[in-house]
Amino acid sequence: MDIPLNAEVKFTDDTHGRSICIIINPIHNEITHLVVETKGILGLEYMVPIDRIISSTPHQIQLRCTHKDLVNMESFVSSQFVGPEDSEYRYYQSISEIEDGYHWPYTTQEDYGMYVGIEQIPHDELGIHRGAHVEATDGRIGRVDEFIVHPENNYISHLVLREGHLWGKKDVTIPVTDIKRIADDVVYLKLDKQTIKHMPSIPVRRSDR
Repeated sequence: MDIPLNAEVKFTDDTHGRSICIIINPIHNEITHLVVETKGILGLEYMVPIDRIISSTPHQIQLRCTHKDLVNMESFVSSQFVGPEDSEYRYYQSISEIEDGYHWPYTTQEDYGMYVGIEQIPHDELGIHRGAHVEATDGRIGRVDEFIVHPENNYISHLVLREGHLWGKKDVTIPVTDIKRIADDVVYLKLDKQTIKHMPSIPVRRSDR
């Protein structure tokens, strides 16, 4: 089963959301949660346990829960106020200036402080967002499109580069054993670009869980 990012998420009551991030336990190479963004003006984000996935295709994930169940799950982003006296204030202020216009999650209140959105990633786990960069040993090679997992235990077997990589529309599947580390939403590989280019492409099978 593959877990696509930036895909439609369908609930059992026929409402919809979108997958924006997956939460990984890097010690066990296991996906623990899928982050789902609801539709609407606010676009709230919630962490859904991976065992709620019924099935997945390249464009849609079916969940075993209703929209009401979703909004009772743990929020992915928590809003916190940071004032000028806090040590993190200058850091968030510099990011908000780079974002040009102080878009969420950085909302300024003149010089009195700002509200920041903090992602609630569980301790000792990592979040991988849609479009996260993938780095070979000799430079950037593409972006994460999805992960392939074993349905029985949720262990990751491969990551898939589907768009924006060096070889057009060819599926590039990277074994998880060739991932060196994941940090700051970047996947670092143990392989160089030429090695990856000549790796066999493994068919991505989409089936019900």
